[in-house]
Amino acid sequence: MGLQSRGGRGLVRRAAPADRAAVDAAWHVLEAANELGDEVTVAACRRVIDASLNGAVADHADQKLVIDYFR
Repeated sequence: MGLQSRGGRGLVRRAAPADRAAVDAAWHVLEAANELGDEVTVAACRRVIDASLNGAVADHADQKLVIDYFR
């Protein structure tokens, strides 16, 4: 983890980039959840994907939902 300046708003803790396999899983789950109309899962997938794009760590509950979706 590192610290980065955020436009005069202080330092923000950044995590190492998310595991690519986890982000790929989030995209697959997002597609399935969209087809099923599962709004809660769609929102969780979007948060996981957004966090990975921003170099942040996604919420543990969102990650667990994505990982366990097809189980």
